[in-house]
Amino acid sequence: MSTNTSSLTITLYTTSACPYCTRAERLLQDRGIAFEKVDLGSNPELRSSLAEKTGMRTVPMIFIGDECIGGYTELAALDESGELQRRLTA
Repeated sequence: MSTNTSSLTITLYTTSACPYCTRAERLLQDRGIAFEKVDLGSNPELRSSLAEKTGMRTVPMIFIGDECIGGYTELAALDESGELQRRLTA
């Protein structure tokens, strides 16, 4: 059911109690976009490592390929502008 036609993978780093994580998941699911979900709640070392890499301490942390695009707000803006689909079909 994925519309990803490129080799880019979307990775969604989340925690279970995060409403913005749920919104990001729902947006991707509604668009039929495949993604990998990684729960940071049980992995504080990974969360710390990602915070160092991205400068972000909040979740979700969303990556398209190796690029951190930000969180839910940035994902929604990419979707609304059509840029999300352009990136995934490029």
